[in-house]
Amino acid sequence: MSEVKVNKISPRTNCGTVTVGDSGDSVSVTAGVPVTVNGDLKSNALKATDGGSIISQSGTTITLGASGDTVSLASGASQTGFGRTGTVDWQTGSIKTSTFTAANGEGYFANTSGGAFTMNLPAGSAGNIISVVDYTNTFQTNNLTISANGSQKIGGVAATVALSTEGQSVTFVYVDDTEGWKNVQDSTSNVTGLIPFVTASGGTETTCGDFKIHTFTGPGTFTVTAASTTPANNIMGYQVLAGGGGAGAGDRNGAGGAGGFREGRNVPIDNFTASPLVANAPTNAVTVTAQAYPITVGGGGAGGVYACGGANGVNGSPSTFDTITSAGGGYGGGNPSNPGTGASGNSGGSGGGGGIFGLSNGQTGPNAAGNTPPTNPSQGNQGGYAQFITNAGSGGGGGAGAVGGNAIGPPPGRGGEGGAGVSSSITGSSVTRGGGGGGAGDQGPKAGGTGGGGAAGSPGSSPGVSGTTNLGGGGGSSGNGSSSNGTAGGAGGSGIVIIRYKFQ
Repeated sequence: MSEVKVNKISPRTNCGTVTVGDSGDSVSVTAGVPVTVNGDLKSNALKATDGGSIISQSGTTITLGASGDTVSLASGASQTGFGRTGTVDWQTGSIKTSTFTAANGEGYFANTSGGAFTMNLPAGSAGNIISVVDYTNTFQTNNLTISANGSQKIGGVAATVALSTEGQSVTFVYVDDTEGWKNVQDSTSNVTGLIPFVTASGGTETTCGDFKIHTFTGPGTFTVTAASTTPANNIMGYQVLAGGGGAGAGDRNGAGGAGGFREGRNVPIDNFTASPLVANAPTNAVTVTAQAYPITVGGGGAGGVYACGGANGVNGSPSTFDTITSAGGGYGGGNPSNPGTGASGNSGGSGGGGGIFGLSNGQTGPNAAGNTPPTNPSQGNQGGYAQFITNAGSGGGGGAGAVGGNAIGPPPGRGGEGGAGVSSSITGSSVTRGGGGGGAGDQGPKAGGTGGGGAAGSPGSSPGVSGTTNLGGGGGSSGNGSSSNGTAGGAGGSGIVIIRYKFQ
C-alpha cells in the first residue's frame, strides 16, 4: 500500500476546488483522527452504522442522524436552544396511588379510588410544566391535593389546591415568582368511549335473545357496574311480586289474597309479551345508574291456627326494586271484628276472603279490598265474601287478574274460587303468577286461582293448601268442620323480583 504524507493540499488557483478521489472511490479517515473544515473541528467518528453521515448540511438546514437512528444526549449532558413545545411526557408506566413529588416536564395519572392523596410540586422556575389527570374518575369522591414548594404560589396565592371534579385534568406552567404556577388548561369534561348497554350482576342470570334477565327468588342485590351512554337503554323491564296472604283458621274461614303484582316494560326497545297489568315506559319507569340496588322478595303470610275460636291469617310481605313496591297479599278472615258481621279478610296487594265465623243463618259476610295502597296500573283485586244461608261457604282470595269468588249459590254452601293470576313472558317463557286462595264450603272445596293460589281443604278437619313458592299465591281455606285445635289455614306463597334489559 502506497502512502503519501503532506502538510497541505491547495488548489492551483486561489478559491479553487480541491478534489480528493474520483467518482465511485471511497475516501476514509482513520477513526479518531479529527478533521478541520474552515476552522471547525469535525470528528470523522460521526458516522452512522450504514456509513451515512450523522451530521449533514444542505443550505442553512443541518440534519442530525440518518433514517432509523436514535439521537440522544450523553449522560450528564444538557441541551439549550431547543426548548419544550408546551407538552409533557406522560408517565404511563407509573400510575400514582399515593402522595408523590412531580417533576418538570412530566404528566401523571392519579388513581384516588383507594383514598385521597397529594401531588407536591417541585421548586419551579420559568417555563416549567406539569400535568395531572383523574385516572379512575374518582376525584369527586377522593380529592387530589396540589401543594406548591415552600412559599411558591399557585395562581398568585400561597395555598394548596384540591381537585374535586370527576374526570378532571389540569396543566400548570411556572411563570414567575409573582404568580407562580398558572393553570393553563383545565378540563372538567370526562370524555369516554360509548357504552351501548348496561352491565350488571345479581340473582340468577339468564338471557333471552338480546336481553338479559336477573331473577331473585329471595333477597339480594342488583349491581349495575356500568350504565349505558344511551339513556333509553338504562330503563329496566321488571316484575315485582309480593308474598301472598295466609288463610284464616276455623270452620270455613276466608282464603288469602295474592301478593301485589307490578310489571314494567321498556317499549319500544323491548316488547316481550307482558301481563295486562304492565306499565309501559315512561309510566312507572325504573332508570338505573352505576350503583347497587337492594332487592326485597316478600315471604308468604302464615295461615291462622285454630285454638278455641277462629284466627285470622297473616298478610304477606312486600317486595321491592328501587321505586317499585308491591304490597303483600291480604289475610283471610277467621275471627270476626264484630259479632254477627262475619270474619273479614284484610286488604292488601289483593284482598283476603271473608269467613263465616260470627255469621248467623241468612247473613253474608264482608270482604276486603285489593290494590292497597293504590297503584296505577292496579296491583291486585278484592277478595270474595262469605255466606251463611242454610249451607255455608267462605270467600276466595283476590288475584292479580280477577276478584276472589263470593260464596254464593246455586246451590248455596260452596266457597268462592280464588281470583286468577296473570301471565307474563318476561323471562322468555309464559308463567302465570298471583293467584288467590280458594274458599271452603259445605258442598266441597274450591280451587285456588291460576298462578299459585292454594286450594281449600276438603270437608272435615283438613287444613288449607298453601300458595306456591315464588308465585305469590294466597293460602287456601281450611275445610268445612275444621274447628279442632291445631287446624290451620294455608300459608301464602313467597314472591319474586325479575329484572330485564337489553345487553347486546
